[in-house]
Amino acid sequence: MMASDQGSLALRDTRRWVERVVIGLELCPFAAEPLRDGRVRFAASAASSAEDLANDLAEELARIDRTPTRELETTLLVHPDALSDFDDFNAFLDVGDLLLEKLGLLGEIQIVGFHPAYRFAGADPDDPANATNRSPHAMLHLLREESIARATRLHPDPDGIPARNVARLRALDALGRVQVEKLESPSSPERS
Repeated sequence: MMASDQGSLALRDTRRWVERVVIGLELCPFAAEPLRDGRVRFAASAASSAEDLANDLAEELARIDRTPTRELETTLLVHPDALSDFDDFNAFLDVGDLLLEKLGLLGEIQIVGFHPAYRFAGADPDDPANATNRSPHAMLHLLREESIARATRLHPDPDGIPARNVARLRALDALGRVQVEKLESPSSPERS
């Protein structure tokens, strides 16, 4: 794990992104409560290779598995120095799935990828819809399946969330309010 200034900056950027974009733009209607309640772990990896990142990911998977949900609901593993190329990052998600299987966590924990250059298969790289999974640094989001199931049961239209997010980001882009590289909530002032 990373204890350097670079790691601290990456975590600060990521927390700001979660607050301003994920919660501020309501891209994930389930994110505010665990963040507010201190059940989101922000972890920085010093990994510069896929192998080192896999080791850090295994540690974080073990941590979330052994920690009660009331204390830790989800983890954001930020890795600013590993897998900066999106295609390499995307391929690494298969490694994550193999780790889940090896650790007996398949069906209990899900890994969702976020990356500064994220693009959906077949999408134009400049499509604002890609911003739903773009983050300031490459990151692996570890989610408990039970938390996802509980949240979606309580939401009036969980299946409509992705389409609503895409429509919102495209509308903001059309208004000139979204720059994917510097996505902000329309109501949040620019801070450095």
